[in-house]
Amino acid sequence: MSWLYLFMAGIFEMLGVLLINLFNQARNWKSFCFMFAGFGLSFLFLSLAMKTLPMGTAYAVWTGIGASGGAILGMIYYKEPRSFLRIACIGLVLGSAVGLKLVG
Repeated sequence: MSWLYLFMAGIFEMLGVLLINLFNQARNWKSFCFMFAGFGLSFLFLSLAMKTLPMGTAYAVWTGIGASGGAILGMIYYKEPRSFLRIACIGLVLGSAVGLKLVG
């Protein structure tokens, strides 16, 4: 169950990152509350996952999902560059998080 919590934490981290851009475009209470909720749920699920998972592994996987997902969402929704090297680096981040799980 802790891996499901960690996956959900990563998804809400991605959503929070996406909502930061929404907040920067429309600085109002509604966009702030959505952003706050996204990050709040991310931290909630991360704390649930860390009850049984090692801190280093949980944090690495969480940040890996959030960073990689944020970069991918930027490419999809905000037309950020989509080069092979960028995608390869995203793969390295995700591979590193998986590697931590395998050796830990």
